[in-house]
Amino acid sequence: MNLYLVIITGESGAGKSTALRAFEDLGYLSIDNFPIRLLLPFLEEIKRGALAEKIALVMDLRDPSFLKELPWALAKLRDQKYSFDLLFLTAELKALITRFSQTRRPHFLLQKVKDLRSAIELEKETLAPVKEYATLFLDTSNFNVHQLRHEIFKLYGERKNFNNILLHIISFGYKYGIPYESNYLFDARVLPNPYFVPELKELTGETQEVQDFLLQEPRTLEFLDYVYNFLRWAIPLHQAEGRNFLALGIGCTGGRHRSPALALMLAERIKKSELEVESVVTLRDVERG
Repeated sequence: MNLYLVIITGESGAGKSTALRAFEDLGYLSIDNFPIRLLLPFLEEIKRGALAEKIALVMDLRDPSFLKELPWALAKLRDQKYSFDLLFLTAELKALITRFSQTRRPHFLLQKVKDLRSAIELEKETLAPVKEYATLFLDTSNFNVHQLRHEIFKLYGERKNFNNILLHIISFGYKYGIPYESNYLFDARVLPNPYFVPELKELTGETQEVQDFLLQEPRTLEFLDYVYNFLRWAIPLHQAEGRNFLALGIGCTGGRHRSPALALMLAERIKKSELEVESVVTLRDVERG
């Protein structure tokens, strides 16, 4: 029996409960606040009884053993050939403060510090080492619960083969900040900007008109060729490390024209290629640029 495990961790208020409910709706056996010391015996029991094939567990600082035991547990998972992801959810300080203020739920670290801001900052600082082990980051600062649910469905619900890498292509605008979860970033601001063409200004990179405009410039194909060939080199290296996710960001000034067009064209090229990879596209700032 082949098990696939997603360990959900990260900051309080970043959406772990919402993500867990989304995994449950996708057919995962889902458990919140799971003690890390029970992880290996639990998985063995699941395998022995053939109780589930996909499991999602929230594990975080509420468990006093989490930080100390995590490296050992992940090493054991690799040794025993489990397929797993460590999904780290994060959000900006301002977003987390707003969410706690709206829900009126106390932060679990308030017993150690004087106020909410200090509790959030302490948790971020304490969780910093965990980021080194994460296979996928999601910055939920600009997500509501429905958007986060949609993102989980897109990243996990459409996967056909968990042995292949899932390539997450993210278009974004530099003026809104780079996507925290990206392993690699490519800058499309070197290409002509459709924003300055009157008939294209109100369109987006999702339209054929904008894509055709960009393809008139030879540098566009050179850009796509470079990124594609880079992926041909990088993907086998990530697979050799046992990684299941790879996130690639393509940015332009506002994230409305060039980067969405390039993200979609790259995904289409990958779909038709020999690369053993599944890809999903997020056009992060297409409605903001």
